Amino acid sequence: MPATNADSPVCLILINYVVPLDEVDRHMKPHIDWLERGYDEGLFLLSGRRNPRTGGVIICRGHKAEVEALAASDPFVTSGAATIEVIEFNASWAADAVAPLFA
Repeated sequence: MPATNADSPVCLILINYVVPLDEVDRHMKPHIDWLERGYDEGLFLLSGRRNPRTGGVIICRGHKAEVEALAASDPFVTSGAATIEVIEFNASWAADAVAPLFA
């Protein structure tokens, strides 16, 4: 496991649905557009649905305050379909396959 740049913060965004899935699904297209912008800007590194489908998870670059502001703009959140929790951490170790993402 190679070391990574411990000075480069990474955040885990936990998305928690607070409405039934049919309501969540009504906001899926704008949410996907929002995700694509995050990837295009180089902020998002990995994302996906939670299992069971109670929300989602995003790993991204940035300091907690910046990421909280970004996550608050997710259409799931602005519509009231979900809440978010942001956890900042310093990635100090990573598997060879993903280490370049955190360098």
